Amino acid sequence: MKRLQEKIDFYYNEQGYVVLTEKYLLDRGYCCGNGCLHCPYDYENVPEHKKAALRAARKAREEDSDSEKR
Repeated sequence: MKRLQEKIDFYYNEQGYVVLTEKYLLDRGYCCGNGCLHCPYDYENVPEHKKAALRAARKAREEDSDSEKR
């Protein structure tokens, strides 16, 4: 198994948790269903009751990011 590289495959958030990058998740090749922050698969394997909340949170983050760029 390939050794993960910090800042390429993962990073540590402000709370010290490991966050997997979109690159790593794409390389893995499927949605694990855990609701990963950078899930490139639109949370396809996440239970429906949790999926809507994750999608809404992602949309809010994207809108915040867009407004900061202006």
